[in-house]
Amino acid sequence: MDFVYAAPRCAVTVRINLSLKERTDNQTLLSEFILLGLSHDWNTQVSLFVLFLVMYLVTVLGNFLIVVLIKVDSRLHTPMYFFLTNLSLVDVSYATSIVPQLLVHFLAEHKVISFLGCAAQLFFSLALGGVEFVLLAVMAYDRYVAVCDPLRYFAIMHAGLCRMLAVTSCVSGSINSLMQTAITFQLPMCTNKYIDHISCELLAVVRLACVDTSSNEIVIMASSIILLMTPFCLVLLSYVQIISTILKIQSTVGRRKAFHTCASHLTVVALCYGTAIFTYIQPHSSPSVLQGKLISLFYAILTPMLNPMIYSLRNKEVKGAWQKLSGQFSGLTSKLAI
Repeated sequence: MDFVYAAPRCAVTVRINLSLKERTDNQTLLSEFILLGLSHDWNTQVSLFVLFLVMYLVTVLGNFLIVVLIKVDSRLHTPMYFFLTNLSLVDVSYATSIVPQLLVHFLAEHKVISFLGCAAQLFFSLALGGVEFVLLAVMAYDRYVAVCDPLRYFAIMHAGLCRMLAVTSCVSGSINSLMQTAITFQLPMCTNKYIDHISCELLAVVRLACVDTSSNEIVIMASSIILLMTPFCLVLLSYVQIISTILKIQSTVGRRKAFHTCASHLTVVALCYGTAIFTYIQPHSSPSVLQGKLISLFYAILTPMLNPMIYSLRNKEVKGAWQKLSGQFSGLTSKLAI
């Protein structure tokens, strides 16, 4: 009788130990992920590679030209263009955190990204996205002061305050990203290493977990409210005051000029905040996988590419600086040719 009862107990003990060992091995041996990307058709991937490569080069070139124009033209050495320089650098950095890896995977048979590489990509993309949200709110405040209190504009938006606001945006975005990345990669992923996305996006990585992730979704929601909706509300509040002030201007020319000082920034705000709010504010009713991929592409490639164009096409000062630089370059070229 002792043998009959001892054997099942021994078997159960061995099975439990094996299960614990398997679960531990599955969690510790997961050293890489596989990104499923957009398509498995080779011709489609080559076409997408060419398209996104061109868009990425346009993004880098456009934002680089904005930074150069602001640097070389003394007329653009104002708080507004200081923040625009920061925005351009953030846009290029955000695109660089995602697009090069995406381009490599278009031509790779195995779309593998290491565990540490995935964590790094998630950290930088979240951090840079957070920096951009806060920076756009700072730029809205700058436009509020310019329109509502123009006589004291340079006294209020002095160099020290501008630097402090820029640093605040960087610190807040980085802290939020560090917290989100640490919490996400502490989740047990088991053997599930297929990420159905173009990059290591937050919600896509969280879905890999083999445990209940409701607490993580609550943290994502709270973080989105703090770092996304708070700046967005500040932007709305600033523009309520701006529009109220513009409507009080008697001159039609004055109203048009005041509106044009804000139009470019307002367009960028709509692009950036719109896609982010649609993606992160309601994780339980998040968009489909395909929609999530398209939104990420829009935010990672199209928005950084459009921002320099928006500011260049709608801003007379930037267009004037570009014409001046083009004239100087043409003159230099003519002298060298002679």
